[in-house]
Amino acid sequence: MQCRFCKTELKRVFLDLVNSPASNSFLTYSQLNEPEVFFPLKVYTCHKCFLVQIDEYKKSDSIFNGDYVYFSSYSQSWLAHSKKYTEEMIEHFGFDATSKVVEIASNDGYLLQYFQEKGIPVLGIEPTANTAQVAMDKGIETVIDFFGVKLATELKSRKIGADLLLGNNVLAHVPDIVDFVAGMKILLNPTGIITMEFPHLMQLVDNNQFDTVYHEHYSYLSCYTVQQIFAAQGLELFDVDEIPTHGGSLRIYAKHKADNTRSISERLETVLAKERSKGMQTLEYYDGFQQKALQVKLDLTTFLIEQKRNNKRVAAYGAAAKGNTLLNYCGIKNDLIEFVVDANPHKQNKWLPASHIPVLSEVRLKETKPEYVIILPWNLKEEIIDQLSYIRDWQGKFVIPIPTFQIV
Repeated sequence: MQCRFCKTELKRVFLDLVNSPASNSFLTYSQLNEPEVFFPLKVYTCHKCFLVQIDEYKKSDSIFNGDYVYFSSYSQSWLAHSKKYTEEMIEHFGFDATSKVVEIASNDGYLLQYFQEKGIPVLGIEPTANTAQVAMDKGIETVIDFFGVKLATELKSRKIGADLLLGNNVLAHVPDIVDFVAGMKILLNPTGIITMEFPHLMQLVDNNQFDTVYHEHYSYLSCYTVQQIFAAQGLELFDVDEIPTHGGSLRIYAKHKADNTRSISERLETVLAKERSKGMQTLEYYDGFQQKALQVKLDLTTFLIEQKRNNKRVAAYGAAAKGNTLLNYCGIKNDLIEFVVDANPHKQNKWLPASHIPVLSEVRLKETKPEYVIILPWNLKEEIIDQLSYIRDWQGKFVIPIPTFQIV
């Protein structure tokens, strides 16, 4: 396997989670007795550019086609984050009715709706037809396609350019990151800006967030590596924000290298210096991560077996992709966790891949009153604990397995 950026042969394994089905390949009742396809889940570190990456075992067009079950609008905290982002971009850069905002991976219009409310022209680009349809039903113009040089060139030929080109949690999801960034270079107007949000690799390593590894995530990104990838396409990072989403993310700001209208922020060098001080440009930084993941596996499975022996009921909350990685790496099935609750009706009355744990509505929690509820999307734990605070009425407790096992 070659590095998808610098083409160096990859030999250094960062993490091996053995194998797993695609994280969002939920099952219907009729599929429970059918064979499932498992793919290797092995991540490598490039010793030259330090891009951490998984091989494309599961092709992106098969992951993001069909009945895609992830809809961004079902998280209230994510909607609040998106609204705040919109307000900040308008305040800082002065976008108005003469501007064009383009979002790559616009999902169900969760973010563009806020720009649209301000009278700012928007365009969404989204490969999953069912989520794109929800956005279009909101009146948000959406192109149903994968983004890259081909689509960017086509849009540019139609006189479409972006004054703000944004993508939240998409940069890590593209198998050909070079083509993706080259496409942004084409679509960006001469003085336009790009913002991209992605989970910070430093947070993944330091906080043991191994469950964010799944087949939809092709790359695990540092500011240093992203800076290199953008520079190779004539784009220049000029600012960066450290934000709390997804357990700690970066929001990078980029422009055409030839655009001299924006100065380089001190925050960019601060983040790069922090990465250097951690040793992120050395292979030693990435050693030992496998053992940290194994410890979570041992702690969680030991807890579940103990509860089973004591006849205690255990449920989970949040049928998130990261939860499927955790459950499948730990070998957990529906004999140890009875069900998982999720607010997204597109996931309800389906079953998690491999573990075959049923996904139900929140009503089931109140009916069965389990002693423990495992929070799988730990990045939303405050929101979930507040939402499910009523489990305290029957002395229920929350279990948070990552970064270290804890009961609250």
